[in-house]
Amino acid sequence: MSLSRHDIVAMIVVGAFVATLSAANAAAQGRLVGTTGLDCTFTVIATGTWTAGDAEASLDASTFSIQFELIDTDGATAEVVGPYGASSIIVRQTGDYLHLVQMFMVGPLYTTTVIDRETSDGKLMAVHTRHEYTDTSLPGFTSRPEQYYGECEVEQ
Repeated sequence: MSLSRHDIVAMIVVGAFVATLSAANAAAQGRLVGTTGLDCTFTVIATGTWTAGDAEASLDASTFSIQFELIDTDGATAEVVGPYGASSIIVRQTGDYLHLVQMFMVGPLYTTTVIDRETSDGKLMAVHTRHEYTDTSLPGFTSRPEQYYGECEVEQ
């Protein structure tokens, strides 16, 4: 089978396009490639609730911190270090985002997303969200939806 000059040119163009996409994907993953651990601190919290059926939110200062270990983006696993020991979680890297997802057997969902954009401290921007609601609020425990804003230091 012989190829025409047009077929050869088309194959070269397609090959160059695929190579460009691969290079762009590798570049987009930037500093998050090979991440094995994260040390995150969050200085701002937004808390949501419903009063008389209407949604509302408040914004406050926070001192929340969380650590992730044994991050394996190929295997989609990691461990979150908490006050009651380590817990296995799901990890996904998509472009310049690293998502860490923790689902509890009793209902709540926690997510942390690290974004490959530097903060003023040279760490990476991060958001931690807690999807949880209980009828009774207890100080020191999550009882309403929360979203924390801060930064993470990446370990490789």
